[in-house]
Amino acid sequence: MKVLVVGGGGREHALAWKAAQSERVERVYVAPGNAGTAREPRLENVAIQSTDIHALARFAARRRIDLTIIGAEAPLVMGVVEVFAERGLRCLGPTRAAAQLEGSKIFAKDFLTRHAIPTAPYRTFTELDAALSALSAAEYPLVIKADGLAAGKGVLIAENRRQAAAALTDMLARKRYGAAGSRVLVEQFVRGEEVSFIALVDGKTILPMASSQDHKAAYDGDRGPNTGGMGAYSPAPIVNEAMHAQIMQRVMRPTVQGMAAEGMPYSGFLYAGLMIGDDGIPQVLEFNCRCGDPETQPIMLRLRSDLVAHCMAAVEGNLVSQRAHWDVRCALGVVMAADGYPGECRVGDWIHGLADSAVQQDDAAHKIFHAGTGIQDGKIVVSGGRVVCATACADNVHAAQQAAYQLAKQLSWQGCWYRADIGHRAIKRELAEQPVAAPLSSARVPASKVRFTDSLCC
Repeated sequence: MKVLVVGGGGREHALAWKAAQSERVERVYVAPGNAGTAREPRLENVAIQSTDIHALARFAARRRIDLTIIGAEAPLVMGVVEVFAERGLRCLGPTRAAAQLEGSKIFAKDFLTRHAIPTAPYRTFTELDAALSALSAAEYPLVIKADGLAAGKGVLIAENRRQAAAALTDMLARKRYGAAGSRVLVEQFVRGEEVSFIALVDGKTILPMASSQDHKAAYDGDRGPNTGGMGAYSPAPIVNEAMHAQIMQRVMRPTVQGMAAEGMPYSGFLYAGLMIGDDGIPQVLEFNCRCGDPETQPIMLRLRSDLVAHCMAAVEGNLVSQRAHWDVRCALGVVMAADGYPGECRVGDWIHGLADSAVQQDDAAHKIFHAGTGIQDGKIVVSGGRVVCATACADNVHAAQQAAYQLAKQLSWQGCWYRADIGHRAIKRELAEQPVAAPLSSARVPASKVRFTDSLCC
């Protein structure tokens, strides 16, 4: 069969790389892809932008694509699933109506409130004067969010009234995020540990993926501006069996049931960004209607079952038959960014080290996933803010971190930078609980190193 993956980032590289490992797949197309997907065996880039949904559908029909996996959020919010359905094409993702869970933060918060799903108190504003007036009675810090899609950057944590006023003025008056910031969400700040919980859904059945934890802040110690994500690891130790069950009971099941009850049955990847506080209750910070980036990179490195089989079952409404197999080891990915990210970035610089033998390892334990890369004069160059994700798998988070940073150190370009503490929360927990073990030397995963997650009906 033929598969099309839509998007050009690290998430799409990871999804396409994993899809190509399926025995049933002969070819994976990536639109538009990047320099990494251009070099992968059985992958082929297609020069169609992810938001050109009608061109994507025409390509899928012409090439007789059996399954399309939408990686990026924008085409889902634009209604790509409906466009494909009109041509009788299988496309994994929620409908335009269901994708409002990510396309509008206000829609998501109102939905959470209607269905008694835990989330922080909030208010919404469209007028600057009303928003500024509300700040005098607020408790700080506050979270200021643009309502629409802003590439992971439309969120600011305001420590005081001055910062909150500046953020609101930026969004509502200066139109920093355009139409995405024409409505603004002001939310109570929630303290705790953030977790990414991703599942496949077919409208009624949920197949949980491995848990993970992202690092949104730009700099070490979780300081600095929000980014699209500077690194991630899987699994998240805070999501033990009891917490997993609680997330399913309090968040995932009522969300899927609620969407169906409101006439918007949800299919595709559903990502809940959660904050787990001292009270142990998972509160929803946001929903995404696709896999996370960079969470997908370590999650796909750990997946041992057939991604394409899972995705086909979700499209066909048969997820109840699926069981996901996971490497019990930990995986960690370090995002290497371009000079200037998350603001205006320097591009065009040649990336050194990609041809080194150590970097070329492509096994069950090491992988460089490309994101903001392109090919110029036969060389791989920087083309975006988040350039690559150096990802490694090992017995524990500390060992995976060491292996990932060793991989990252093989690469360089002018202005290259990355956080030096990805995985710090999990490592602190590991060091407090037990000695750090050495990583497995073999890339082959023994049967004792595999665990399972089962699909669950709502």
